[in-house]
Amino acid sequence: MNIEACIFDMDGVIVDSAKYHFKAWQRLAEELGIEFTEAHNESLKGLSRVDSLEKILTIGDLEIDNDTKVALMEQKNAWYLEYISSMTPSEVLPGVKRFLEALQEEGIRIGLGSSSRNAKHILDAIQLSHFFTAVIDGNRVTYSKPDPEVFLMGARELGVNPNETVVFEDAQAGIAAARAGGFAVVGVGDPATLSAADAVIQGFSSFSPSHLKNLFNESMR
Repeated sequence: MNIEACIFDMDGVIVDSAKYHFKAWQRLAEELGIEFTEAHNESLKGLSRVDSLEKILTIGDLEIDNDTKVALMEQKNAWYLEYISSMTPSEVLPGVKRFLEALQEEGIRIGLGSSSRNAKHILDAIQLSHFFTAVIDGNRVTYSKPDPEVFLMGARELGVNPNETVVFEDAQAGIAAARAGGFAVVGVGDPATLSAADAVIQGFSSFSPSHLKNLFNESMR
């Protein structure tokens, strides 16, 4: 496989902003009288804000009108923005910045493909924006993962084909989206959870572009 570009998910791959989503969703669920656990939160990974709210309402067996849903999503986002407003570069996950620098030195194009509507805000806060030629977030897509739209749009803006692009994802929905779009995909996290990926790594601390190329030279034979 000739790797021309890499597209990264945000939450759980570049930074652990998922914990702030959890705090905000849990706060909202409590106000609705719904018990929302970390296990429930796992099922929201990779989903849009709308789909996440629908899952929480299903957990609580609640039905509400669309206007109320919009108001609830706005409230959740306000809390989330409050929580992430104090984020700093220290919250970038180990090895990520060094890996991005190495990709840049190799001439490999870099994009972001995230369901988050606040992706640009977070990239600015953690001072990584300058690495990303294409940033596709929840404000730009019509369909959330596992639909491949976010990654296909990213590849288009990077000027590459899916079959020469590697996606990095930490969620099953994101891995399904990448595979549906014809991308190679590396899971970041637990191999048992991310077994649908072409390969799985624990993180970027000891990972380099050479490791990436070797990984796919082996797995694509």
